Amino acid sequence: MTGRIHSVESFGTVDGPGIRFVIFMQGCPLRCLYCHNRDTHNPNFGMKVTVDELMSDILEYKIPMRFSDGGVTVSGGEPTLQPEFVTELFKRCRSEQMHTALDTSGFCEVEKVQELLNYTDLVILDLKHADEIKHKQLTGVSGLLNRKFAAFLCARKIPVWLRYVLVPGYTDSDEDLHAAALYIKQFDNIQRVEVLPYHALGAYKWSEFGEQYPLEGVLPPNTEQIEHAKRILNAALQ
Repeated sequence: MTGRIHSVESFGTVDGPGIRFVIFMQGCPLRCLYCHNRDTHNPNFGMKVTVDELMSDILEYKIPMRFSDGGVTVSGGEPTLQPEFVTELFKRCRSEQMHTALDTSGFCEVEKVQELLNYTDLVILDLKHADEIKHKQLTGVSGLLNRKFAAFLCARKIPVWLRYVLVPGYTDSDEDLHAAALYIKQFDNIQRVEVLPYHALGAYKWSEFGEQYPLEGVLPPNTEQIEHAKRILNAALQ
């Protein structure tokens, strides 16, 4: 089976537990204002690869992954745009006793990813914004699919690590943070919350497409802002 990817990282340590082989899929339906991978948007870009080719690369790192309780993470872009490909990849990983993690915005129809979730050990779920209007302003799409996806994961008792990008002026007000905390409280399968400080390191990629970076001039949050957000969101964990 063939899929289209943007890139791979063979020794990842931030996208799930342990040492991980991370695959960044090509294509994304969201248009996040702070996107640092603008070049992943178009589903026709990137490289065509087969599951066999990826597994050949992955197996080279099987020993360090196993000894670190690591595994394979599929990220994006948005990996649920290619559910059949990722499902086949995760099936092969399971046959090798490798832990699987899906890093997603949750912008997908649950019916199309149910089989994929049968082979998923962990979901790293992005909460872009808990407010529907602000979610659409920030990403260009509704947040309703994310909520339905999160509810389905909870019903299936699939472990979730939640990620929240802290963007000054967009997601960092007390109102924003308490709304996110209420979202977290709904789901008892959320094991961990990660607050990711906004950065503009991918701004140059927008220029390469002849586009202006939407958040030009927005500065990263300071340590006090980050710790404040962590306190509020972590207090919501059940």
